[in-house]
Amino acid sequence: MVDPDGELAAKLQTDVPHAARIWNYWMGGKDNFQADRFAGDAVAEVYPEIVVMARESRRFLIRVVRHLAAEAGIRQFIDVGTGLPTMQNTHEVAQTAAPKSRIVYVDNDPMVLVHARALLANTTSEGLTTYVPADYHDPDLIVAEARKSLDFDEPIAVMFMGVMGYEPDMDKVREIVGRVSGATPSGSYLVLWDGTDTSQAVVDGAERLAQSGGVPYILRSPDDLATCFEGLTLVEPGLVPIPLWRPDEPDPVAIDAYGAVARKP
Repeated sequence: MVDPDGELAAKLQTDVPHAARIWNYWMGGKDNFQADRFAGDAVAEVYPEIVVMARESRRFLIRVVRHLAAEAGIRQFIDVGTGLPTMQNTHEVAQTAAPKSRIVYVDNDPMVLVHARALLANTTSEGLTTYVPADYHDPDLIVAEARKSLDFDEPIAVMFMGVMGYEPDMDKVREIVGRVSGATPSGSYLVLWDGTDTSQAVVDGAERLAQSGGVPYILRSPDDLATCFEGLTLVEPGLVPIPLWRPDEPDPVAIDAYGAVARKP
């Protein structure tokens, strides 16, 4: 987490609500400021389930990565829009299941880049963990940079975990996802989840987030999200509320966030 020249730290706007820091606050992390907590609390006032969603999103990531590494034989991962490191990050889960796993984290946020120094420490000596400073609006750059660390002749899991709601144009979402996923070979996987407009409470919460100064988050319908997986084979149980995707615990509770894992033929 060293920033020797202080350039990245100088870009941090602590008085402006920040998506990654708000999410960190909801997840119980400490990498957030008063403006982030204010916006986070404003959303939670009208949609208390947002805290559950934040924590369930990490549990979904853990289950998915564990499945891909331990059962599907995937050894390469691109985690786009990774956000701030929290508990059991992608490289930790993957390398625990398969020590030779190689993970490329992608984010364009200066605060995430400062913290990425910690991510660059492998869980195992056999694996690789690296970070690409790139915006998901430049999928070709993401692929070009990932090629420096990954073998694009071998299957890769591409992950968009709750980040595409910050892109207002659904056609653009499909283009970004398709460009990155499309560069991977047969046998690769796409993992994606996002918040959905499946209750009035979550819609109210998204409106409150924007009113509080946070970056607007566009809720999508499950049908919209399903279009990101066209041409791919969905892994059971398909596109479902994320707590229902192969849960570890009995009686999971559905929330306003849908996700899926799909294999490229």
